[in-house]
Amino acid sequence: MAQVQALYIAAEKRGPVSRHPALKVEAGRGIVGDRRYRRNTPPAEQITLIESEQVAAFNREFGVRVEPGALRRNVITEGVDLNALEGRLFQVGGILMRGIELCEPCSVVGHLLAGPSLSPAQVVRGLTGRGGLRAEVLASGVLREGDPIRAHEPEPSA
Repeated sequence: MAQVQALYIAAEKRGPVSRHPALKVEAGRGIVGDRRYRRNTPPAEQITLIESEQVAAFNREFGVRVEPGALRRNVITEGVDLNALEGRLFQVGGILMRGIELCEPCSVVGHLLAGPSLSPAQVVRGLTGRGGLRAEVLASGVLREGDPIRAHEPEPSA
């Protein structure tokens, strides 16, 4: 079953991330308390998701132990192909969302995760195509760890 494994926010830009069992979200604004939450938050900045399976694959490939929260995504998922949700409606718990674009890794994440055996460029290359999804929040409510994730059927072409 596709579900939410963990929830994170960062209260300030480049500030530390903190895990929460539940987060309040507002349509058109994003996650209350997150650094990007404001009036008229652009859709691609409202919420980010990443697959726990992709974090585990990155760790195996590079022989590191990166915690999912270190990737600075808001929602850690399990059992769902997020890349397939780009441009589609989906539901997390009772919250309707729309996948906007893939959340490719940036130099900030590259530098945060770099280490003695892993350069920032290697981090970025290693996460490209599997860095998660940026999504728009279309309904207000509360997200919780353990919430199910369900893709809506694509709308028929006209």
